[in-house]
Amino acid sequence: MKALSLKQPFAELIVSGRKKIELRNWNTHFRGEFLIHASKSPDLKSMKKFDFETLPLGMIVGKVKLVEVKHYLSKEEHEKDKNRHLASSDWGNYGFILENPERIKPIPAKGRLGFWEFKN
Repeated sequence: MKALSLKQPFAELIVSGRKKIELRNWNTHFRGEFLIHASKSPDLKSMKKFDFETLPLGMIVGKVKLVEVKHYLSKEEHEKDKNRHLASSDWGNYGFILENPERIKPIPAKGRLGFWEFKN
């Protein structure tokens, strides 16, 4: 199954249903369910911002469905979705629209850039 690595707390925010759009600097034609991998190094500034002390690292922590990609062409358009992506436009102008987040029992895994195949 495909997987995508994210720094914590963003992996947690997705599997908990709080983050509904994942921002990237690149587009994808992929649609469907994929695994959420929490990379080994967290974003410490964001951990404090979202009030997390510890979260799983280096693990598959959940799954979610990518249903659409939104291309943000202006800062105003990006700002309208701020409560769904929880980030600034510095994180990218492609928004992966996510549905049906599900937490799973963490599985140790090494991450990679972009979508990658997880073989358990």
